[in-house]
Amino acid sequence: MDVAVLGATGDVGRQVCTQLVERQVLPTTSRLQLVGRPDGSSARAVHGLRADLIDAYDEHAPVLDVALDPADVVADVVVVAAGRTIAPRSDGAPPSRAGLAEQNAGVFRAYADALATHGSGSEVVVVVSNPVELGVAVMAQRLGRHRVIGMGAWLDTLRFRREIAVQLGVRRHRVGGFVGGQHGDDAVPLWSTVRISGLDVAERERAVARLRGPRTLATFPAEIAEAKARLTALASQDMAAAFALIDTWPPDLRVVARPWMTHQSGAKTAAGTASATVDLLETVLDGRDIVVAGQVALAGEVTVGGAPAHGVLGVPVVLGPEGWGRVLLDPLPADEDARLAQAGAAITAAAAPWTSGDRAGAAR
Repeated sequence: MDVAVLGATGDVGRQVCTQLVERQVLPTTSRLQLVGRPDGSSARAVHGLRADLIDAYDEHAPVLDVALDPADVVADVVVVAAGRTIAPRSDGAPPSRAGLAEQNAGVFRAYADALATHGSGSEVVVVVSNPVELGVAVMAQRLGRHRVIGMGAWLDTLRFRREIAVQLGVRRHRVGGFVGGQHGDDAVPLWSTVRISGLDVAERERAVARLRGPRTLATFPAEIAEAKARLTALASQDMAAAFALIDTWPPDLRVVARPWMTHQSGAKTAAGTASATVDLLETVLDGRDIVVAGQVALAGEVTVGGAPAHGVLGVPVVLGPEGWGRVLLDPLPADEDARLAQAGAAITAAAAPWTSGDRAGAAR
């Protein structure tokens, strides 16, 4: 199977390409297409990236191809890492998701239109670029919703499992559980889905209760806002102390606060994002099904907030070589259900300025 990485020379795209080759996810007979923009700096850099990857990994590299026209993108799996990012502000204020959406909506639309016109009609599209929910919505409208999944909820899920594992003193592979909702402040840690290998039901319930304390998700947005305010004030004086403070918080709050603080520090989360993406690609390319959390375009497959959910939302799904299928979400506790419904409403409202046109493609 072949893979195309849109935005191959960006921070995340470059990491995805490098890890795909270094980890030998693709055989030498497969093709990795490095996609850049003809009117940007990547038009030059993408050729240099190809040469660098060959120089480093020639013995086991797949066929490396360069594409600068969206119409030339051809692959079984397309990774969308193209578009702009917003640098952190010196005053600690959050970057504008609306501003980012305004800049990247056209990028999503151009590639979606090109794939709809020139693609095979069976590509699986993995959206990494932010706002990931908008990318999924735009791509799903044009390509069919079951072929498009956003990486944000899976990345948050892996972070959630790691934070729980650290707290319990076990390895991450022993921890299950998902994060749904939005990739951002409206992330919804689904504590009711947490499973810990080696613990029976009663032991697991006690462990989760100990980790959560008396908190519910009803207070989670306020906790996030307070955490960011404290981190902003502390980081201006002592960045190490800010990260140390995060370590004292509950696992679900750390899932949101730690990557936000990483971004505010001037570093980025490209390596972790790419690693999670490549892990997912490795399973899909191997022909297996996997249960992941991802942002997908729903059409009533699950009930949230007392009504069938429609629109993009992060939920656990079965993902395979042909895209995502079933939603795997049992009835939720009241606080999780309410937060997921609120996240869905926020996602729909944020995407509406760019997705209010024809939705026929998403209905497929």
